[in-house]
Amino acid sequence: MAENANEGVHDGAVGSTMKAEVFLSDDYRPADDEPFMNERQLEYFRRKLVNWKAELQDENRHTIEGLQDGTRNIPDITDRASEETDRALELRTRDRQRKLVTKIDAALRRIEEGEYGYCEKTGEPISLKRLDARPIATMTLEAQERHERREKVHRDD
Repeated sequence: MAENANEGVHDGAVGSTMKAEVFLSDDYRPADDEPFMNERQLEYFRRKLVNWKAELQDENRHTIEGLQDGTRNIPDITDRASEETDRALELRTRDRQRKLVTKIDAALRRIEEGEYGYCEKTGEPISLKRLDARPIATMTLEAQERHERREKVHRDD
């Protein structure tokens, strides 16, 4: 009977630790000498992704405001052309950022589902160095390079 009671407590504790706040010091960096994708590493990457997404959304908000403010009649044709070029560049940048936000959301979903940090092609761990530099990475560097070589071969056909 006591054994079953302990199991129930243990199961409840596991469920609650997933929801509990993970403490990270400001200078924490994932290290190879700790278990891969432990709670601290997952929280580190989750925060990194959430902050990156917030920055991108803030930039988008400023871009939209700038584009709305910039709709004015410019008589000089050269100035107008320059303004149109700037606007086109802003819109392209905004589109790239929108796609990046989609990739960030996908990475956050992988964290929630316990798949983050593992290569979608090989299932091997993605290096912490690569994830720190590109937290939306879905493949190991080797798998990414193979993928890009295959794409290039197919494009050249």
